[in-house]
Amino acid sequence: MNTYIDTPCEVDLLIAGAGPAGMTAALVASLEGLAVLLCEKSDQVGGTGSTSAGTLWIPGNSQSRAAGFDDSAEQADRYLDALIGATNRDLRKAFLESGPKVIDYLSAHTEVQFLPCGKHPDYRSNMPGAAIAGRAIVPAPFDGRLLGADFNLVRAPIREFMLFGGMMIGKADIPRLIGRFRSIANFIYSAKLFLRYARDSLKYGRGTRIMMGNALIGRLFYSLRKRKVPVLFGARIVDIIGDERGIRGARVNVNGKEIIVPTRKGVVLATGGYAHNKRLRAAFMPQPVPEHSMSVEDNQGDGIEIGQRLGAKTAPGQSTSGLWSPVSIVPRPDGTKGLFPHLVLDRAKPGLIAANSAGRRFVNEAASYHDFVLAMFESHKTVPSIPAWLICDATCLGKYGLGAIYPGHRNPGKFVDAGYLFRAHSIRELAEKIDVDGAQLSVSVERYNKFAETGIDVDFGKGETELNRFNGDPSHTPNPCIGPLLKPPFYALAVWPADIAVSTGLGTDADARVLGSDGKAIPGLYACGNDMASVMAGSYPGPGTTLGPAIVFAYRAVMHAKSAETMQQPVEPLDEKSLYQVMRDSPL
Repeated sequence: MNTYIDTPCEVDLLIAGAGPAGMTAALVASLEGLAVLLCEKSDQVGGTGSTSAGTLWIPGNSQSRAAGFDDSAEQADRYLDALIGATNRDLRKAFLESGPKVIDYLSAHTEVQFLPCGKHPDYRSNMPGAAIAGRAIVPAPFDGRLLGADFNLVRAPIREFMLFGGMMIGKADIPRLIGRFRSIANFIYSAKLFLRYARDSLKYGRGTRIMMGNALIGRLFYSLRKRKVPVLFGARIVDIIGDERGIRGARVNVNGKEIIVPTRKGVVLATGGYAHNKRLRAAFMPQPVPEHSMSVEDNQGDGIEIGQRLGAKTAPGQSTSGLWSPVSIVPRPDGTKGLFPHLVLDRAKPGLIAANSAGRRFVNEAASYHDFVLAMFESHKTVPSIPAWLICDATCLGKYGLGAIYPGHRNPGKFVDAGYLFRAHSIRELAEKIDVDGAQLSVSVERYNKFAETGIDVDFGKGETELNRFNGDPSHTPNPCIGPLLKPPFYALAVWPADIAVSTGLGTDADARVLGSDGKAIPGLYACGNDMASVMAGSYPGPGTTLGPAIVFAYRAVMHAKSAETMQQPVEPLDEKSLYQVMRDSPL
């Protein structure tokens, strides 16, 4: 049965999609006194946000300032000028000016609380205006037990990011878990984590100590619950009632029953973007179209297609459309396969290179995950580079791990047997197993090993930027990102491009109002999150590039809708049953 149902047939705002953007819009609308209905097509809240790292890029945020990190919107604007020029200047100004205010608003009025990341370099940290610290914030960890039985309505993280299939851990937990037998303190710490997880798994099916994107969703949902905001599950927005002159309602399919929801202020589209829409992927993504996506399956482009039918424009016109990460394909014990995103844990570490099918390096392996994949696309134009191969020696694998193989793992052979990992006692033998030019791969490794002696990567500059060094091993010298591949056996792991978000969406103004093909705003129609064209124009300036704008423009959309004139009805009444009845009778 759907939860938190106490609403009339007519609302001020209908929000389509219960991901971070949609949930923020619904929460702000409730705080601002608007009657709101949040519709979610699946049976859980969170969308892709619940499986993400949960970081927000908010230049000048007060959380970091309070922690002693100095930053400003002016510095960030200088950085974005260097990265994308004058593109989207009005939207960028709105984002940079509103960002800190929005975070402070949520912190003051809701359970959505954030912590400063401290040092977390921008992804092009060698550009003017880039910051090493202060721009990234993360949601505070959340106790899912506060949600009671409704904790099961929060989408779980991907299995590959959890221990024992259901236990979340943070970055600070890793060294203590790895060193659990090295000190009594570490052992007690690790034992407490495991015992809590064991209790949680019996009652909730997974751990309730949640963090990262799952904590963001848990906090948003808990805040919505406390305000008794109506959430309608199994409810997919089908179409908009209205035209370019104004939006007056929406058609919503609720578990097979189509209803009409009249709106006084309009509709906010936050359905998650088009990641699993084959037509839109073919239209906007590189060729050949990448086959993998980290986005949840429900993100079928509902909001974007609705906007297109109303004559809305899509943007940006020139980009690779995705925000990318290399992923490896993980065989699971139940026969299914998962995707492990290679974000920060392995590529920048000493003793690893990336090679294409010609056996050549093609990228600075420590570059941001987005830039790594862009290099894959570029290399693939002349040499097959999809998949590319991460190659390391036994020392690197044992100390740092690789993909789903965590540091210090005692049985990498099981990953070899499962087909996830390839192993050989020489580089040439390894090359033969993965169908890569063995002679050239040997040359590449030998050349790289010489770079390890000097600490200088003449070919790609690995280890030269703050971002590279931040993700490397600070104890390794002379370069924290470069070490030789010497100790057999040697290992190879295939990685593929996958979108973790999309940048092409509905064009909007600075208040997230959807723009028609004539450039004029469609009254009462808003888009945010991945339904909105990226303010960053397809670039990826730093950690949290997707979630930061998603939350900021969700807020701006609601504030504009609140001040806008109420739309004139009439709208056709509900068929047969009132909205209340349909929601009351609709099963989860």
